[in-house]
Amino acid sequence: MIDNCAPDLTLLFDGGCPLCLREVRFLRRRDLAKRIAFVDIDSPEYVPHLYGDISYRDAMGRIHAITADGIILQDVAVFREAYRLIGLGWIYAPTRWPLISPLIDRIYSLWASRRLQITGRPDLDSLCHERCKIEP
Repeated sequence: MIDNCAPDLTLLFDGGCPLCLREVRFLRRRDLAKRIAFVDIDSPEYVPHLYGDISYRDAMGRIHAITADGIILQDVAVFREAYRLIGLGWIYAPTRWPLISPLIDRIYSLWASRRLQITGRPDLDSLCHERCKIEP
């Protein structure tokens, strides 16, 4: 039986990242059909086993999303799918092109590795250490 209320995509985002929050606000405003669910991984309520067993560390290190059929997407693939669902798939369509795809993947990887530093947050090890203090 198919649950028609289930989102097409569950996007995991860092609620402590100002740039991530800006992107989530944009996607929410455009998602009139409510096809995307958003889960704040920075919240103490984030429980990995409910979301594809994506650990806090992994989720903070790079963006993840889970499709309605349980496929885990990472990196630029998350944006491609989210933008497709809000009717703006053409924006990310070039990221599939053979000559552009590797470049975009490298740029995203560089961004992900520096995201915390760029946004003035503690490094990933420090965040994970603090997280361990609050988890039971």
